[in-house]
Amino acid sequence: MTLKKETITLDCGLDLVGEVLYGKWKMRLLYFINEGHKRPSELQRKIPDATRRVLHLQLKELEEHELVSKIIFPQVPPKVEYSLTEFGKTIIPLISSLGHWADKHDEQLRRVITKK
Repeated sequence: MTLKKETITLDCGLDLVGEVLYGKWKMRLLYFINEGHKRPSELQRKIPDATRRVLHLQLKELEEHELVSKIIFPQVPPKVEYSLTEFGKTIIPLISSLGHWADKHDEQLRRVITKK
């Protein structure tokens, strides 16, 4: 895992949420794991723009933040599955609300994001 160079600021709840969810694919990973896509290959297919390495790093961070748990099955070839922890399940309503907000404001968001 790469070390952050800047000092972590945890002055309010938004800082805490940002620290846990910062990462391009983390919210999607949590959402897809909640939908039942638990194997790394399934998650890779759901997020084809992300490299395996980045997905692995972000899954590891989610695991360190106790939002997901990783199960390694002792077989050949090794089988790995991720699932949400009880703590991780509590963030799904927030992620869903953000998604609904973005869907509601789709046109404006696309316009301002792509504006140059």
